[in-house]
Amino acid sequence: MFKNAVALVTGGASGLGRATVERFAKSGGRVVLCDLGTSKGQDVSKELGSNVVFVPVDVTSEGDVTKALGVAKEKFGRLDVAVNCAGTAVAFKTFNFNKKVAHKLEDFARVLTVNTVGTFNVIRLSAGLMGENEPNADGQRGVIVNTASVAAYDGQIGQAAYSASKGAVYYCV
Repeated sequence: MFKNAVALVTGGASGLGRATVERFAKSGGRVVLCDLGTSKGQDVSKELGSNVVFVPVDVTSEGDVTKALGVAKEKFGRLDVAVNCAGTAVAFKTFNFNKKVAHKLEDFARVLTVNTVGTFNVIRLSAGLMGENEPNADGQRGVIVNTASVAAYDGQIGQAAYSASKGAVYYCV
């Protein structure tokens, strides 16, 4: 199923993203591992072999995502799968009465931007490259997988930003 498939995986240096990269690579797929330049992406790609290439990517940057897609096309000839695992979170109550301080709006906005806008950025740009593929027997040219969280509909205390962002991915994107 994954053999010879070309995948782009965001958040690929750790957690669910890394597990996805490993699964593709061990199944004969080729992967563009996307994560922040400060991540362990380079180490992970070296560990997994020549079918995995690391590209430093901030998912909110059109230029970074476009560069990663260019690497997919140049090195592997196409893109079949995009998996969005990149994300961030903060843990802070909407208002902390003990400290008499409100959740920082810029932290809330940053989580929404990375988790929701970043996911959409990868979707919209990946779809363009997948559109160049010849349709398979079912008329499909590729697939995009977005990861959300149970927090999308059952958030915990301190997860207002994370829950809102994952709810947006789960319900809207």
